[in-house]
Amino acid sequence: MSLPGTPVRRATAALSFRNIGAVYVWLVIVVLFSVWAPDTFPTAVTVKQVLNGNAVAGLVALSVVPPLAARVFDLSIAYTMSLTSVLTAHFMVSAGLGPGAAIALAMTAALLIGVVNGIVVVVLRVDSFIATLATGALIQSLITMVTNDSSITGVQLLAEPFANIAQLDAGGITLPVLYLLLAALAIWFVLEHTATGRRLYATGFNADAARLQGVRTDRLRFLTLVASALLSGLAGVVFASSVGSGSPTAGTPYLLSAYAAAFVGATQLRAGRFNAWGTVLAVLLLGTGITGLGLATSAQWAASLFTGSVLIVALVLTGGRIALPAVLRRRTGTRPKTTTSKEVRG
Repeated sequence: MSLPGTPVRRATAALSFRNIGAVYVWLVIVVLFSVWAPDTFPTAVTVKQVLNGNAVAGLVALSVVPPLAARVFDLSIAYTMSLTSVLTAHFMVSAGLGPGAAIALAMTAALLIGVVNGIVVVVLRVDSFIATLATGALIQSLITMVTNDSSITGVQLLAEPFANIAQLDAGGITLPVLYLLLAALAIWFVLEHTATGRRLYATGFNADAARLQGVRTDRLRFLTLVASALLSGLAGVVFASSVGSGSPTAGTPYLLSAYAAAFVGATQLRAGRFNAWGTVLAVLLLGTGITGLGLATSAQWAASLFTGSVLIVALVLTGGRIALPAVLRRRTGTRPKTTTSKEVRG
């Protein structure tokens, strides 16, 4: 039997700034730009622009959530996205392959990148930050070899069915928004409702303790790098379909925003944990701010300043959340709840 007032307390906690602060910040941004650009910002067109324009960014941001949950960095995501973009275009335009075969080959390349990252990071024990940065440099050299640093264009990329992958819409909302929701749903389910997700979080919080409890931490880290490569590779294919070309720099603008969204997301809903829906929320927050700055005819540097500032704040908040249990112990003398062996093995 629940105590009186428990539902109220739970609702208050769920709606607190500590839990969904990004929602309140998002609302402030909406109000600010509605006042700043009243003729262009508060419209249905802007809502569709924010959703459609940030679907690919959301896919890239979600690609870093599984590795970060296991405390692994994958800085090769931008290069993987660029590679699948240009490979898809190259196979369709230069090799004359159909969309299905071209996409399959491009995604195979993304899979190989994930495997290579896993081998270097997990098997060879190279720090993930340095390893994936080095892998990215190798990928960039392959991109340059294929494209000579020029975009690949052709009528094949503008025709159906390839163009429909990103440009088909229902009521003005394009298919990539659906891809984003499905990817978020899948990651959320794995992280929050499976034993694999609990083991993944345990690996991220304390790999040594998780290993002693029987968790195969190395295998989990390997698989997160493969998943990251595949999802960022999918984002590259969707991007190529949306713009009708294969760009050698397709993924470059998304690297900073992806990590900004992931770290902001880690302060929301599941404080201190990288999670899917918090990341989607952060993507929309960032997208709304950048779209608002564009509609308000602000300086070109304002978007980068906005994203960078949000990332710094998110890093500070996320760091505080992760360290919070220790702070509470010192101040109150209480112990934080720890993950038990049974919960991890669940």
